[in-house]
Amino acid sequence: MKKISTYLLLLALMLGSCKKTLDINKDPNNPIDVQESLLLAPIELNVSDQVYAGNASLDIQNFMQTIAANQPNPGLWNYQLFNSDFDSDWYNFYVNLLNNLKIMNAKAEADGKLNYAGISKILSAYTLGSATDFWGDIPYSQALKGSDNFLPVYDKQEDIYKDVQTLLDNGIADINKNSITKPAGDDYFYNGDMSKWLKLAYILKARFYMHLTKAPGHTAVQQADLALAALANGMQSNDDDFKFVYAGTAGSENTINLTFSPVTTYVLNETYVNGFKTRNDPRLTILVKPADGTGLYTGRRIGTNTGALNEYSYPGDFYGSATAANYIVNYSEALFLKAEATFIKSGAAAAQSIYQDGIKSNMSKVGVANAAVTTYLAARGTLTGANAIQMIMEEKTVASFFNFETFNDWRRTGFPAVTKVDGALTEIPRRLLYPESEIQTNAQPQQSAKATDRVWWDAQ
Repeated sequence: MKKISTYLLLLALMLGSCKKTLDINKDPNNPIDVQESLLLAPIELNVSDQVYAGNASLDIQNFMQTIAANQPNPGLWNYQLFNSDFDSDWYNFYVNLLNNLKIMNAKAEADGKLNYAGISKILSAYTLGSATDFWGDIPYSQALKGSDNFLPVYDKQEDIYKDVQTLLDNGIADINKNSITKPAGDDYFYNGDMSKWLKLAYILKARFYMHLTKAPGHTAVQQADLALAALANGMQSNDDDFKFVYAGTAGSENTINLTFSPVTTYVLNETYVNGFKTRNDPRLTILVKPADGTGLYTGRRIGTNTGALNEYSYPGDFYGSATAANYIVNYSEALFLKAEATFIKSGAAAAQSIYQDGIKSNMSKVGVANAAVTTYLAARGTLTGANAIQMIMEEKTVASFFNFETFNDWRRTGFPAVTKVDGALTEIPRRLLYPESEIQTNAQPQQSAKATDRVWWDAQ
């Protein structure tokens, strides 16, 4: 009897212990609360994969004639778009990024980890600003509330732009509080160097200021002043680039490399490749691979008969290898923003040296020899009142491969110049369509917009 009582006592102790350590209603493989460092790393990967180089960005590279599908018309390359084409992008922006960034920010603020909070706000500003540039009016003030509001109204783009600048200002303020806790290996971009995060925030402020040079209620001079003030605190060298470097192993390849992999039909566009030839640009042989079948630098012209994939050029290894980096925001962009703002404020002569510094910074980064740089700068000549914006935007485009800032610049300045493709079904799109999934679940009047309609800041 004593032995049985002992067994019962041991069983009771075991059950009591299990109750304290095991809850069968909780899945240990799906935690509902994780620390900031475990949130930051996948968020940063998604910023690179799903915003900078995601499906929406890929479509825009078609519009801007950077890339070309080796397929006959029709397709998105000759502007056949469907609302359902953008379902995944909307999900990625709102669920994978903005919602998780909101969670990280709230947790970081509660834990006093203000560097993480600052990063979350800066990345939220980049993601939110990118989304409104793609779609125009979007939900934000009533969004990200979960079951409390499944039908958020759309905020005006003008108000979203104010939210973007507020996020950046608050992110800067968080970082300037010099919190002891900093990211390290979980920060794929800057490895916890908060001074570089600050520089990024100021460059983003300048980028979004310059988007509004022709927006209703704004003036180019006003926006140039704001941008120049922000740029004074921004990137100072190529070492400050906001870039995501890929390991290159299976499953960790650069996203641009995957876009041009053998299982796709994408090659470089004739417009992009021929631009290097027209300018006698020494970056041609670095940034563009000759076609395997011919040894020539040949891009595909949309609307022509398809050819063998080895008849066309692909990106060079600098952007196109499996281990290449995605340059989401770079120092060269900062210089071209400064050159444009300086031209608006002070004229072509004042912008000349800044414009040349932008070219030099990119050529240095990709490995152009100094003598070739000098020759190229001389051949490009001098900025004038008539050509300055065109020249600045052309060079900014070369320094921003696969960056949808090229689309934003084209919409607001008309450069880089592109004409609609052969067999175009419409004029060149000026925005993305609202996703079918959003139309079906949260109908809003803005969703009737066509791809050729202009967003608020894209004034005539």
